[in-house]
Amino acid sequence: MIQVIRDVQLGDMIARYTVDEWNVCGLQLLPADLPLELSSDKDGHTYGKRMIQENLVQLKIAGETYNEAYAGGVSLRNGQSCRELKFKKIGQQKLPGGLQIEVLLKSQRGYMVHHYLRWKKNAPYVVMASTIENIGQEKIGLELFSSFSLGGLTPYVEGDAAETMEICRVRSVWSGEGRVCRESIEDLALEAAWGPHAVRCLRYGQVGSMPVNGFFPFGALYDKQNEIYWGAQIAHNASWQMEFYRRDDGLGFSGGLADREFGQWYKELAPGESFTTPEAIVSVAHTTDFDGFCQRLTEYQRDFFRMGLEKEQTLPMVFNEYCTTWGNPSHENICRILDAIKGKPFSYFVIDCGWYKQPGIPWDQGMGDYVVSKELFPDGLEETTEAIRDAGLVPGIWFEIENVAKYAKAYQQERHLLKRDGKPLTTYFRRFWDMKDPWVQEYLEETVIGTLKRYGFGYMKMDYNETIGVGCDGAESLGEGLRRNMEADAEFIMKVREELPEIVLEDCASGGHRLEPLTLSMCSMASFSDAHECKEIPIIAANLHRMITPAQSQIWAVIRETDDLDRIRYSLCATMLGRLCLSGDVTNLSEAQWAVIDEGMTFYRMVSPIIRDGISHIYDSGIKSWRHPRGYQALVRTSAAGTLVVLHTFASEVPEVVEVPVEGCETILDSYRDASDAITLENGVLRMTTNRPWMAMAVLLK
Repeated sequence: MIQVIRDVQLGDMIARYTVDEWNVCGLQLLPADLPLELSSDKDGHTYGKRMIQENLVQLKIAGETYNEAYAGGVSLRNGQSCRELKFKKIGQQKLPGGLQIEVLLKSQRGYMVHHYLRWKKNAPYVVMASTIENIGQEKIGLELFSSFSLGGLTPYVEGDAAETMEICRVRSVWSGEGRVCRESIEDLALEAAWGPHAVRCLRYGQVGSMPVNGFFPFGALYDKQNEIYWGAQIAHNASWQMEFYRRDDGLGFSGGLADREFGQWYKELAPGESFTTPEAIVSVAHTTDFDGFCQRLTEYQRDFFRMGLEKEQTLPMVFNEYCTTWGNPSHENICRILDAIKGKPFSYFVIDCGWYKQPGIPWDQGMGDYVVSKELFPDGLEETTEAIRDAGLVPGIWFEIENVAKYAKAYQQERHLLKRDGKPLTTYFRRFWDMKDPWVQEYLEETVIGTLKRYGFGYMKMDYNETIGVGCDGAESLGEGLRRNMEADAEFIMKVREELPEIVLEDCASGGHRLEPLTLSMCSMASFSDAHECKEIPIIAANLHRMITPAQSQIWAVIRETDDLDRIRYSLCATMLGRLCLSGDVTNLSEAQWAVIDEGMTFYRMVSPIIRDGISHIYDSGIKSWRHPRGYQALVRTSAAGTLVVLHTFASEVPEVVEVPVEGCETILDSYRDASDAITLENGVLRMTTNRPWMAMAVLLK
C-alpha cells in the first residue's frame, strides 16, 4: 500500500512524496492544474496500476544483489541497494527566494542518502541532486547513483497506458545539432509484459568529455491522452545517461552520471566520505506545446545568464576573424579588417586560432605552447590589441585550454598528460592535460590567465576539438578518472572568472559539443555549431531554442564577396535566432552589400530584448533533410517587448505565402526584408510572400 507523506506546490507543479509498506520513498511531479488523488484498490494497485514503488534515488552498491529479470547489462536500477534504502524523514526549509525539500534515506548496510529538491519562486523547473555518505566501517563502491528519479508514469492513465506515451530525445552530431526524435513506448519495446517480470529499458547518453556528442543530456515523456510532459536535463560536462525503465504498469524515468555498465564509472567511498551527484533540472507541465515545455528547462540557463555580466544583457555583437583569415591571423590583416568594420556596432573582436602558429605547422597541430607567432605578430600582440581597442572594440582571443597537439612542446610533457593503461591518451594528433595536476594548473594560469591579463583581453573563446572518450587513469575506474578531470576543468574556468571578473567567456567544442547546463552556467555565450557557411544554419539555430537559451547561442553570419543581397539577408536573419557574430570577406564587400548588413545589424539591436527574453515556437513545412532542405521555416519568438518572426525559405517546394499565428499582435512595427517581399497582419495571422528559394525576412510586431 502506497501513501502520500507530503504534497508541496511549487508554482504550477506539485512534488508528491510517497512511501510504501516497505518504507521505500518515491517521488512524482504533477501539474498543479490536474489534481490527482492517490488511490489504491483491494489488490494494492495504485492509480489503477499494478506497480512496485520505485525509490526516488537510484543507486547500486558493488557487491549488493543486482535486479532480477534479465537486468544484467540492461540496467542497474532497482536492485538490492534501492530496495534496502529506507525512508527516515522529510524536511522543508525556506531559501532566499525559494525553498528546499530534503529527504533522508538510510540503509542498514552502512550508508545514507540525502535527496534534495530546490525550487526558486516562479521558476518553471526544480533542481534535484543527491548526496551519499558512508557511515559504515568499510569502504563502499558506487556503480550507479542517479541525480533524479520519477516513478509510476503516467499516473493519469490506469493500467499500462497503451498507445498513450511518447519519449522525446534530442540528437546532436557535428554541424547537425538539435534534431528532435519522438518515439512511442511501443516502438521502443517498452510495453509491459503479460506478467511484471522482464525488465525493459532505454538507456542512452554520451560517453566522454564532449557531453553533447550524440544526444543532448535531455529526455522527456509525453502523455498524449492527458497532454502532460515530464522532462529533465543533466548539468554535467562529462559522461551522462538517461533511463526509461519498465517492468510493470508504471514507467520509471531517471538520469545522472553514466553508470558502471554504460560509462565504466565506479567510485569508492571510505568510511566518513561522501559524494554528490551532478544537478538535474526537472519539470512537468500540462501542455501540448513541446517547444514551450523545453524552454521551461532552459529557463535554468537563462537565470544564470541574467545573473551574469551586466554588459552582456543587451546581447552585444561579435566580430570573429576566423572565416576571414582561416587560422592565419596577423597584425596586418587584423588592421585591414578593423578598417573595414570601423564604426560598425560590434562590441567584441575575437582573434581566433592560429595566433601562436609556428612556421610550417598548421594551427590545429601546434596548439598547447601558446607562444605568440613572431611571423604573424612581429611586434607582439600589444600593438594588435591596442589597435582593436582604438577601434572601440574589446579584444578577444582563442584558446584550446585542455588539449595539446603533436607539434607543440607540451605534447611531450607526458608526466602531466592524461593516460589510459599507463600510456598517454592520444587521438589522431591530440593529447589531453591532466587537469587535476597542480603543475598543469600552474602552467595554464601562466599561459592562459597570464596572457589574458598581459594583453588586456576582455573576451576568451574556449574551444575543445577532441573527446577523452570513456575515461583515463588516476582513479578507481576510467569513468571516475574522467569525472575528476572534468571537475578540475570546470574549476579552472571558474578560476578564470575569479581572476578576471569582467571577462566574457565563449563556450565552444567543435561548435556545439558542450551545450550542456553546467558549462553554459559558467559562460556568457556558446558557439551553436560549426556550420559556419552552411544553408542549414537557421534550421540548427532554431531547433537549439529547445535546448539552450538564444541569449547564449552565438550564430555566425559568414559573408562572402560573391554573396548576392538575398544570401546576405539569409545569413543575417539566421543570427536573429541567437547572438550575432559576423565573419567573412569584410574587406572586399561593396557598398550595397554593406548596406544590407548594416540594416540587419540595426534591426538586430532593435529585437535583441525579444531574443533575450522571449519564448519560441517553430513552424515549418516538415523538413527532413537539413543538408538539402525544402520548403520553409518560420520561428515566432514572443516577449513583453514584442514578437519577432524570422522566416527562411529553402531549395524547392516553397509556397507562395507563409502564414504563422501571432496571437495578440496588432501592428507591424518594422521589418528586415527585400522591398519586393510583401507582409500583412490580420486577425492574429502574419502573411509573408515567399516567391523564391533561399530568401529570408525578419518582422517585428507589437
